[in-house]
Amino acid sequence: MEKITKVAELFKVLSDPTRLKIVKLLKESKGALCVNAVTGMLDVSQSAVSQHLRVLRQIGLVDGVRYGFYVHYSLNKETLKKYMQIVHQELGEDFTL
Repeated sequence: MEKITKVAELFKVLSDPTRLKIVKLLKESKGALCVNAVTGMLDVSQSAVSQHLRVLRQIGLVDGVRYGFYVHYSLNKETLKKYMQIVHQELGEDFTL
């Protein structure tokens, strides 16, 4: 049942459209993005982007590396892969996001 809880947690986090957009931006970016870059691409306030990134970091989908005053965020592809494996194990191989 713990795996189902993990799947539910993932779906809960990704149920927010802004978070999905952030994940997509990070997936498609050539490198890491800072909050200001994401803010400009999504036309969302800096504080809102920071809060969404915090939630994504809490479940391990996003990593952040500090460079001076800025934190650069990237998608943690290993964690995403693990979540997808759990989804496929629990809901079937034909279930895709």
